[in-house]
Amino acid sequence: MRDYPSDRVDLRSDTVTQPTPGMSEAMANAILGDDVLGDDSTVAELQKRLAAMLGKEAALFVPSGTMSNTVAINSQTRHGDEIVAHRKSHIYLYEAGAYAALAGCSIALVDGDWGQMTPEGVQNAIRKSAGSDSHYPDCRLVCVENTSNGGGGSIYDQETLDAICEIAHINDCRVHLDGARMFNAVVGSNTDPDRMVRDFDTISVCLSKGLGAPVGSVLVGDTHIIQEAHRSRKRLGGGMRQSGMLAAAGLYALDNNIERLSEDHSRARILAEAIEKMPNFSVDLDAVQSNMVYVNCLESDSNQIMGRLSQRGVDVLDESESIVRAVVHLHITDEDIERAIGAFDESQ
Repeated sequence: MRDYPSDRVDLRSDTVTQPTPGMSEAMANAILGDDVLGDDSTVAELQKRLAAMLGKEAALFVPSGTMSNTVAINSQTRHGDEIVAHRKSHIYLYEAGAYAALAGCSIALVDGDWGQMTPEGVQNAIRKSAGSDSHYPDCRLVCVENTSNGGGGSIYDQETLDAICEIAHINDCRVHLDGARMFNAVVGSNTDPDRMVRDFDTISVCLSKGLGAPVGSVLVGDTHIIQEAHRSRKRLGGGMRQSGMLAAAGLYALDNNIERLSEDHSRARILAEAIEKMPNFSVDLDAVQSNMVYVNCLESDSNQIMGRLSQRGVDVLDESESIVRAVVHLHITDEDIERAIGAFDESQ
């Protein structure tokens, strides 16, 4: 699939996708209403669909993944509480400190390979005020990211997810899944979505990454928490009026763009294996589990490599001084992958 208004191979992110003709048609024909007043039936259908897919009671459509994570934290913590997350998590690194600025929480960071927390790491990070002479904050929420962006798109195994949820609940904590790329994890692990998130209290699903919608995320959980999240969304200015045209894109994505994620994963693997063979680059092939490829630049810094690739019509992002990231998405074809491989080879 191409349907992209550029002759460049844009591997910066799966957020660069634009609506395909079929998605655009669905958006244009959407039935609209005032969603702030609860009158937009297309938004209601999207929320109902995702809640059912994940085996939960309710859902809430919000403008972005960052807002979805933020309202999830706001709705399950109090000011002065603590959350637990991986050191490379999106919530910690790339959401402008919203957990602190907007939810008033501190954060306990957990290390782990491929951007993944272990159950033991989570257990050790959970602090409670009881027994500490009031020195410690109360941990109320454990946040897991699947797939792990900071881990190169790695996918948690189900046993680990279940164990983390069990430890959190034993310690009177709730568990939130930052599922910005959850359906990549679903497809990559061949796991039913409701089984993957069975023990999570809230789940954020992004529609505008691999699923290809232009805007939006959905927070899923029990009715009480979603009611709290609705109020938090209002405070953050996230209530939208005739947003059914955006929800229609999400519905189209759920119907058409989940199974095809396997194509992105296969192309990412082809790209990774080819780059790993080049003498001036290295790739941890074990970490290439979905649609991302993290490339270690062995002889030049990442900015130099980005510049050389750009001159050859291929765009990537730098993750550090020595790492560039390439993300495959629905606009990337087999021919694009071959072109990207050639550009990396010429950029050594």
